[in-house]
Amino acid sequence: MSQTNTATQAHYPNRWEADVLLRDGRAAHLRPITPDDAEKIADFQRSLSPESIYFRYFSLRGELTAAELVELTTVDHDKRVALVLTLGPQIIGVGRYETVSPTQAEIALTVRDNHQARGVGSILLEHLAAAARERGLLSFTASVLQANERMLDVFADAGFVAQQSVDDGIVHVEIDLAPTEQSLHVMESREHRAEALSIKRLLAPESVVLVGVSVREGTYGHTLLRNIIDSGFSGQLSVVHPSADQIAGVRAYKSVADVPGSIDLAVIAVPADRVLDVVRACSDKHAQAVVVISSGFAESGPAGRQLQQQLVNVARGRGMRVVGPNCLGIINTALDVSLNASLAPVMPPRGRIGFFSQSGALGIALLETVRRRGLGVSTFVGAGNRADVSGNDVLQYWEEDPDTDVILLYLESIGNPRKFTRLARRISRTTPIVAMKTGGSMQARPLGHAVRKSTLPPAALDALFTQSGVIQTETLNHLFDVSQVLTFQPLPAGSTLAIVGNSDALGTLAADAAASRGLDVLEESVSLGASATADDFDRALAGLLEDPAVDSVLAIFVPPLSTAGAGAVEAIARAGARSLKPVVATVVGVGPDGASSLEVLMNRDEAGVPQPGSVPAFFSVEEAVRAIAAVTEYSQWRHGPVGQLPEFEGLRRHDAKVMVKTLMKDSVVAGDEQVFLDGQQLAALLACYGIDVWPSVEVSSEDLTVETANAIGYPVGLRMSDPELAGRADLGTQRLNLESDAAVRTAFRRLQNRFGVKADRLVLQRMAPPGVACVVGSVEDPLFGPVVSFGVSGVTTELLGDRAYAIPPLTDLDAARLVRTPRAAPLLFGQAVGGPLDLPAVEELLLRVSVMVDEHPEIADVVLDPVLVSPSGLAVLGAKVALKVPQVRTESPVRRALD
Repeated sequence: MSQTNTATQAHYPNRWEADVLLRDGRAAHLRPITPDDAEKIADFQRSLSPESIYFRYFSLRGELTAAELVELTTVDHDKRVALVLTLGPQIIGVGRYETVSPTQAEIALTVRDNHQARGVGSILLEHLAAAARERGLLSFTASVLQANERMLDVFADAGFVAQQSVDDGIVHVEIDLAPTEQSLHVMESREHRAEALSIKRLLAPESVVLVGVSVREGTYGHTLLRNIIDSGFSGQLSVVHPSADQIAGVRAYKSVADVPGSIDLAVIAVPADRVLDVVRACSDKHAQAVVVISSGFAESGPAGRQLQQQLVNVARGRGMRVVGPNCLGIINTALDVSLNASLAPVMPPRGRIGFFSQSGALGIALLETVRRRGLGVSTFVGAGNRADVSGNDVLQYWEEDPDTDVILLYLESIGNPRKFTRLARRISRTTPIVAMKTGGSMQARPLGHAVRKSTLPPAALDALFTQSGVIQTETLNHLFDVSQVLTFQPLPAGSTLAIVGNSDALGTLAADAAASRGLDVLEESVSLGASATADDFDRALAGLLEDPAVDSVLAIFVPPLSTAGAGAVEAIARAGARSLKPVVATVVGVGPDGASSLEVLMNRDEAGVPQPGSVPAFFSVEEAVRAIAAVTEYSQWRHGPVGQLPEFEGLRRHDAKVMVKTLMKDSVVAGDEQVFLDGQQLAALLACYGIDVWPSVEVSSEDLTVETANAIGYPVGLRMSDPELAGRADLGTQRLNLESDAAVRTAFRRLQNRFGVKADRLVLQRMAPPGVACVVGSVEDPLFGPVVSFGVSGVTTELLGDRAYAIPPLTDLDAARLVRTPRAAPLLFGQAVGGPLDLPAVEELLLRVSVMVDEHPEIADVVLDPVLVSPSGLAVLGAKVALKVPQVRTESPVRRALD
């Protein structure tokens, strides 16, 4: 930025910058305008057709004057705001607003003619609306010529509440900027279509160029070329080499510029310091995406991380998506594509699994396991450093891909858990997602992964998967075990498992394993005895599969010393092929992968591709039970109710927003510094969301304590106010059910005698009805955003970390799960306090906290403790709220091309 513009741009809002996807899947960059854009704005103006100029200015006009360019490009990013959308060096759209009152602004949108009908106007409107809301504006107005149907459609289709009036051929539009269910749905639908299309363009190219190929075998480039050739790629393949005319029979060109025609996909395997130049050259050939196999980026240190960010900026700025860098590559087994643009030596068989892996080295082994297990993939993305294309992107693609029935995710990190939760909740309702996470948590950031560090325990990530319907697996074997069941067998209708086999010992082990994983074992499960024949298996399996009480079947076969069991495996295969219920098998004595029985149990088509009805074979009954239990739990989630977001009447959202803004302004808060609200402030803030904190009075003398007790009414409780001791009832920090002046005096003296100066100030409070003390909390995590937690109060909970977690926004089902997940939850269902506790009141409190923290990223920490739950309701007896300068949440209120 030039020195002359420094003052003008002193308050340049970097947070408004965003990489976005256009309707056709190409990437573009959105940012606030700067004075340095004057020449680009002049070029933009010159590119407009007379019709577009007339629609914008209501008259025809020539080039902009120097004074007009200064006026248009110099804004204060407050009362006057302008955003530009760029594709490469060009500005393709401009959106601006200018305030006309403290709560309203006039808006204008202009789109370059050759980029109209690509969603540019909608993107500008979304981001301008978000900026306006941030500045406290409530509505936009616009004047549009009646003939400008495209612009009127942009406003009409946005989903906001809008009013229109027509006067002399001009349509006056007023738009309420408050997000609506419809506007959020529109935004998500557009995001979905754009991201899915961008991945489709990546995975199904018609032309591929390989840059960095070598004539020497064993190099990355040569391996990639051989793999692409051997896969039988149906499109046009070219390679770039400085001297060769052809390599492995493929025409070679000296540079990317020499490759004839345009390029859909570039696969790059040159040294890291040359990658940016290659990407720029590919953009000149209109490449839609690049796969960067090259290493030497963020995984190599700070310099490499900077180079990786430059790679993303260059590619996205020119409309391209990036897989990698430092990645394994991509695979598409579809017959009309057949592309193995990866380092995997053997292309996996065609199947119906979409597979995303962040690990390059392990990815080859994972694909080999897919092949060995008789599974097949539709498409595979090895993302490496995941600088651009992420798991969230491919989820959007696989959601609608007709060739994908099951999604596998091997994750080393999640860059945007809030978006992952939103997508997975929706996609898991139709397509199962099976995920394996490495390490004990997501707090360890793998080399090369630009991920914010989380401060939460592993249970928070577990909650993310549970909340979203994702099947979380414990090991890689478990990942593929579950995938086999989902790929080849139907979902169970319930949780009752029937066990049939010729080994009583293994049947008992299976029953124990099933019970420990929450399955109901059919009491009439069949023991066929060691001498069981194929006919015995046929009859037993047929009977169990016809039994309406049976939801799934585990068949166990141990080859006997005699020939009595000949054909038993075939009998199991026949049962699985014709059943509407899932059938899995444990066949002992054939090796850890079940290799010799696998082919018999597979139902293959003429091309050798395994089909539905194939029976997954496991070496041990524990593995088989673990797999069917995971699938059963998923089936119950998928076919259960969706859950409803709460709609509370009487919330004072505007008051809360003003209050938080005022408190942040009045307090000196910088960086990670927190400001804790006093009792009056936090009670007022919580009251905006219908959360009442029981009043308490701080007392410092015996006489004042007695006087206060008489004022608020007996019985009362007296407790420590010291924050380190307030929640430690196990240390005797409180005296409860005090019913007289004498009892109050005695309690006051004993607390002071025991804790000395820490008891100089105590808190007096009216007693609530007897119940179970719980704690409700929320923290604003750098990675996850707000995370709500629940547990039973007490030192045991703290020591064992016995908390349940969920990511807002919470549904009623999420709140119910939170209350029932802690190991101490049975205390809430007991009769110790005279009857069942009011759990709906607890669930409502969790939902109200969820709404509050979801709307205010400034709320860094909330602790409601104790929350005393009784049969007649609950009482929030203590509360703590802290505010902090918020980070930009990973899940934006506007569309961004982020993980």
